[in-house]
Amino acid sequence: MATNKGAPLGSIENPIKFQDQDFGALLQECLQSGLLFSDPTFVAEQKSIGLPEDPDPKKAIEWKRPKEIREKAVFVEGTTGTTDICQGQLGNCWLLAALSCLTMHPKLFVKVVPPNQSLTEPYAGIFHFMFWQYGEWVEVVVDDRLPVREGRLLFSYSHTRNEFWSALVEKAYAKLVGSYGSLKGGNISEGMEDFTGGIAYSLNVSSRTPRVLWRCLTAALSRGSLLSCFIEASSYRDISKVTGDGLIKGHAYAITDTDKVEKASEEILLLRLRNPWGFVEYKGPWSDKGKEWGEVDQSEKDRIELKKKEDGEFWISANDFSSLFDIVELCSVNPDIHEAENTPAASTWNISEHEGSWVSGSSAGGSRRYRKSFWTNPQFELVLKEVDQDKEEDEDDDEEEDDDEEMTPEEKKRAEKQKKKAKQCTVLVEVLQKNRRQRDKIHFLYIAFHVYKLEGVCLDRSFFVKNRPVGRSGKYKAQRGIWRKLHLDPGNYIIVASSYRPNQRGEFFVRIFSKTGNTLGFKMSTFLCHVCVCEVMAAPITPEDHVRVQKAFDEETGPVRITALIHFNSPNKKFLVKDYHLPLETCRQLIFAEDTKGRSTVGREQAETLLSALRNLQSVFFQFDEDSSGTMSPFELSTALQAVGMQCDYKVVQLLSERFASGEFHMPFQSFVSCVARLRKLFALYESETNQEVKDRGINSVSIG
Repeated sequence: MATNKGAPLGSIENPIKFQDQDFGALLQECLQSGLLFSDPTFVAEQKSIGLPEDPDPKKAIEWKRPKEIREKAVFVEGTTGTTDICQGQLGNCWLLAALSCLTMHPKLFVKVVPPNQSLTEPYAGIFHFMFWQYGEWVEVVVDDRLPVREGRLLFSYSHTRNEFWSALVEKAYAKLVGSYGSLKGGNISEGMEDFTGGIAYSLNVSSRTPRVLWRCLTAALSRGSLLSCFIEASSYRDISKVTGDGLIKGHAYAITDTDKVEKASEEILLLRLRNPWGFVEYKGPWSDKGKEWGEVDQSEKDRIELKKKEDGEFWISANDFSSLFDIVELCSVNPDIHEAENTPAASTWNISEHEGSWVSGSSAGGSRRYRKSFWTNPQFELVLKEVDQDKEEDEDDDEEEDDDEEMTPEEKKRAEKQKKKAKQCTVLVEVLQKNRRQRDKIHFLYIAFHVYKLEGVCLDRSFFVKNRPVGRSGKYKAQRGIWRKLHLDPGNYIIVASSYRPNQRGEFFVRIFSKTGNTLGFKMSTFLCHVCVCEVMAAPITPEDHVRVQKAFDEETGPVRITALIHFNSPNKKFLVKDYHLPLETCRQLIFAEDTKGRSTVGREQAETLLSALRNLQSVFFQFDEDSSGTMSPFELSTALQAVGMQCDYKVVQLLSERFASGEFHMPFQSFVSCVARLRKLFALYESETNQEVKDRGINSVSIG
C-alpha cells in the first residue's frame, strides 16, 4: 500500500511510523545492500519473547526466517482464509480469533495486511502491517525472523504449515505492545478494534431468542462486522476446560458465517464457528460428523462448503448456540448495532475523539463512592442539539445497576416519568485505556464513565453529590474498553471518566459517535466559577490582632507602612505571624498578592487584613486536613480552595500541587498559604486584563508560575 503524504497523518493512507521506521526506505536500503533486514527495535532475543525461559536446553528458542523453517514457505498460499491461523504456545486466542474474523472481509484485511508482500523477489526479509491505535493508524515494520522450538513455530502458524502471513502479523502486533508475552490473555474486542478502527461491543446471547439472534448476527456479518463468541468460565480453573460437546470455556471463537438448510420440511438456522487452535471442534448436532447432515441434499452441503475435517471450523444450530454460548462480541466500523435483517441502511454518524489521563492526587478521583474526589476526574463536555429518534425504552441500552448506591423511590418515580414519549439524540460513548498491555505486564484498571446533564451550574464537588448521572457505562470493568449507547434529550452534558479507586494513574482515549447533525462541543472541561476569595481575605479582624498591628506600626515604622523583611520575618520579632511559623518566602508571597503599588511594604489596614486572612486560612486548612496529618493532599486542596472561594479545574490543581508542594504528594500549611496568595494574584491579573482575546481563552491562559 503506497503512502499518501497528502493524506492526514494517522490515516490509513498516511499512517504513523511506529518507532520512526520507514518501510519503503528500509526496503530499498536492504535491496541495494543485498542484506536481509534485521530489526534493531525488536531484537531476536528472549526479551522480545517476554515469557520465562525454559531451562531445558532441548527447548531453547531459535529465531529463523520462513525459508529456513519450510523450504516451500510463502507469504500467502492461494487466498487468505480462516484456516490460515492456528494458535501456538501462547494464550492469545483473543487476537487470533479476531484475525480469523478479519479474513472474511477482504477490504478490511488489506488495511492490516498491505498487498504485494512476498517471500520471493523482491525479498529483503522485511514486512509491514497496519494497526489502529486510539484514533490513528500505525505502520509497524518487522523482520521475518520468527521464534522456533524443536524445528516448529513457537506461536501462530498456518494449517498448511507453508504460509507465514499470520505469524508475521502476530509478530508485528507483539512488537506494538512490547513482547509476545504481552499478548497472553485478553478480550477479543481489543483485536477487532485494532484491526478495523471500529467500535466493539458485547451482546448477551440470552437477550435474544435463537431466531432473532441469528437474524442480528446475519445482518451484522452482511454489514462487514467482525463477530466472535465465548462460553464464560465460572472460575479461573475452568478456563480452557473442554466440555463434553467439545467446546472450550473462556475461549474465543470466531463467527465466520451464518446460513440455513432444509432438513425434510424444517428450516435449520446455522452458524459457522472457528476455534483458533485449528483443532478441537464441536461434537454436537450439525457438527462436521453430525448425523443430521445425512438428511440434507448434497447440493446444499456443497453450497455451504461443508468440510468434514479437523481444521477447527464447524457448524452449529442457532438453538444449540443459544443454549451453549454466553457472549457474542461484535465489531463494526459503524455504530448501528443489534439490528435485525430488515432494517434501514446504516445511519450517518459524527465522531469526536479525545485523550485524557488520570493523575494521582489530582485527576484520579476514583468512583462515586469517593465523594470528596470523584468530581476531580477528567470531564468532557457534550452538546446535543438535533434529535434523531422518538424517546422510548430501548432493551439494548438498559442500564446496569451502578456499584455505589440505589435509587430512592422518588428518583425511580422521576425516572419513570422521563420515559414518556419525546424526541431524543442518540450517542455512543466509548472509553479505552491506553498502554496497559506493555512488555510482560498486563494490568487493566476497573473503569467506567458517567454522564451528567448540565443546568448552567458550577461543577464543584456539591454538584456531583446532589445530582445523579443521566447515563453511565455500567459497572466498573477491568478491560481495555467500555462503551454505552445512550438516548439523551437535547442539551449540554458532562462525561466523567473514572477508575474505580482514586490515585490510580492511567491514560485513556474517548470516542463519541452521534447521529444526524449534532454539534459535539467536546473538550476537557475547564470550568472556573465566580471567585469570591475576597470574602475570606477580608474577614473582620479580631480586637487582639488589631492591637498587635497597632503596636507593631507604632513601635517600628510609624502609622503608615511595615516592610516584610523587617517585621514579617525578623529573627527577633515575629510578632505579626509568629502563630503561623511562616518562612520568609511565604511572607513575600502574601505581600506580592496585595496591591502595594510596586513596593514591598503593606499599610496598617492591609496588615490587619492579612493577619485576619491567615487566621481564616488556618481554620480552612485544619477543616480539610481531615486526617490531621499537618499536610493537605491534592484532593483536599481542591475542596479547601473551594471553601476559600476558588474553583479550579484539575489541571490547575495539579500544577499548584507540583509548584507549591515542591514535588511532594502532600502540602504543608505554609505552602497552602503561598498557593492561595498566588491564586489571588492570578485572579486579580485576569480581572484587570483588557485584551478580550486573552480573556476569552479563560483564566488558565494566565501564568501561575
